[in-house]
Order: sequence, then C-alpha cells, then structure tokens
Amino acid sequence: MIDNRLAPYGAFALRAALGIMFIAHAYLKIAIFTVPGFEAFLGQVGLPAFLAWPIILAELIGGIAILSGFHGRLVSLALVPLLIGTIPVHAANGWLWNAPNGGWEYPAFLVVVAVAHVLIGDGAFAVRPASLPGLSSGRPEPQAA
Repeated sequence: MIDNRLAPYGAFALRAALGIMFIAHAYLKIAIFTVPGFEAFLGQVGLPAFLAWPIILAELIGGIAILSGFHGRLVSLALVPLLIGTIPVHAANGWLWNAPNGGWEYPAFLVVVAVAHVLIGDGAFAVRPASLPGLSSGRPEPQAA
C-alpha cells in the first residue's frame, strides 16, 4: 500500500539524501583528499588518474541536479554506473563500510537508492521533474475495450 498523500515527500527525502551524499563526496575529494590525492588513489586501484575530475564533476553537478530535482531521475540513472564502479574498488576491504578504506556495503546501498529514485520519481519540490520514456506518467493507462 502506498500512501499517495505522503509518497511525494518520501520520494523527496530519498532524493535529497542521495543528492547531498553526492555533493559531500565531491567535496571530500576536493577539500579533504585533494585532487592530486584522489588521482593517486585512482592509480593505486588501477584506474587512470585523468578520471579524477570527471568523477568529481559528475558527483558535484549530479548531486546538485538530484537535490534540486532538475531531471533528477535521469541524473540518478546516469550515475548508477559510477556507483556500481565503486563496488569492486571497495570489495577487497570487506563488506562493512567501517572497515579500513571502506567496504562494499555503502556503495551497494547507494546503487539501490539511486535505482529506487529512478523508479519512484523526483517527488515533491522538484524544480524540473523528469519522466522516463516507457514508464508510467502517473496517470491511469487507458483500458482496451
């Protein structure tokens, strides 16, 4: 059972948490790890250092778009591969996120949150909600005679 009166606010809470998480992770890479530090980390896990800025910008711009509800569903969908890519990076550290260098639990959870956002929609307070082609617009589908 879905409470249609409150569901838009639940979707907003999910969207806001996901957007803030992306913004916080971009900030972490810029202000705490530093871009050269993040580039070095990427090299340690076998990824090219030139991916640092595209990842940071995807997190920052994507997080702002998700938080504001500016085509948030589409942005979450676009960022799912980035989130999936973090799982193998953290897999060697074990399951729990509080393991040294973080386990794979949190990135896997964020994949589910992003997919839930795509499926549920942007919810309340979205600047420019996005509908996905082929998915219901929220209106009842016409019944065949």
